[in-house]
Amino acid sequence: MPYLTKPHDEFVTLDKHLAPRGVSFNLMPGQRLLSDEQSLSDTTIVLQKGAVSLHRQNHAILFGVVQGPSIFGLAAAASPIHHYYSLTAEVECRGYSLPAKETLQCLDRYQLWREAFYWMAWQTRLLELRDKQLIGANHYHQIRETLLMMLGWDDNLRSRIGVLNYIQQRTRISRSVIAEVLAELRKGDYIQMEKGKLVGITRLPLEY
Repeated sequence: MPYLTKPHDEFVTLDKHLAPRGVSFNLMPGQRLLSDEQSLSDTTIVLQKGAVSLHRQNHAILFGVVQGPSIFGLAAAASPIHHYYSLTAEVECRGYSLPAKETLQCLDRYQLWREAFYWMAWQTRLLELRDKQLIGANHYHQIRETLLMMLGWDDNLRSRIGVLNYIQQRTRISRSVIAEVLAELRKGDYIQMEKGKLVGITRLPLEY
């Protein structure tokens, strides 16, 4: 499986067995995927379609935006999550949730450990990439990597998320520094923006 390629076949297999046990949801932008009674420490969320932002409530840290299909809390019953995370719909979303204990029972009953392993390995690589982009990198490199990541989103998602706000929440760089870099990149025609949203990238210099 190529590096950072989402394991779609494994998702299809997991979804086939988990979906009959789940409670469906259809959400509009801004709505949360987890109710007040739920958390990722005891709930599995399967996002079949759409995109969500993942925040850690402590210090309001934005981990990023995840496009479906995706699974959150797949291994929660085996290794409880000790921080509180929130998932918020950024576009219209469809999927379902189920207790993490039922997820673990399903993996065991249908011997889905290979599929679960591939999915968890992919998520680990994403976290590794995020660390590489943000830890030890200067401000421009963090902004550059975030812009390139946003370019990979579909057009509908990019049209809904402001560039400056997203970069600030993801990197914690000051808004003034981000605004200055974006202004210079636009001036040099390296990036195209409209109403604060990213439209396209011509190319991004390696250094600022």
